[in-house]
Amino acid sequence: MVSIDPRVIIEEFLESHEIEYERANKDNFLVTLPGEKKLQTHCALVVGDHSLSINAFIIRKPDENQERVFEWCLRKNGSMYGVAFALNELGDLYLVGRLPLGVVSDQELDRLIGAVLQYSDGAFNPLLEMGFASAIRREWAWRLSRGESLANLKAFEHLL
Repeated sequence: MVSIDPRVIIEEFLESHEIEYERANKDNFLVTLPGEKKLQTHCALVVGDHSLSINAFIIRKPDENQERVFEWCLRKNGSMYGVAFALNELGDLYLVGRLPLGVVSDQELDRLIGAVLQYSDGAFNPLLEMGFASAIRREWAWRLSRGESLANLKAFEHLL
């Protein structure tokens, strides 16, 4: 049985779906996914000896309510497909997942990347509200005082 190199499958998938990416090296694809609430989600697809891993940055370490933010993420993890929320050594939040190389296909990449996009975009505003409410209020006041646009803060108007 001849199997197709997962790198070829990944590259063909990304190109056929017009997803922006760079090859950092032979095994690493740096992908930029467009979103609505989170305008871009940057993730890495890494082909290892036995598995494909995906790591997507969501938000930096929360300024406040860390316990609440982390509890929210842990509760979400139980209902998610293919990825889960995780922390790096700095406390920044990521979505991480891993697939055996034998199941890498267009369909599975579509599910996995779709899950990252859905969870990243859907979690972005709630995580910002919980972890950065004070900073959002300060930014709103600063922009208001200078006559700056509040357009990308409108989703957080209820925090005022």
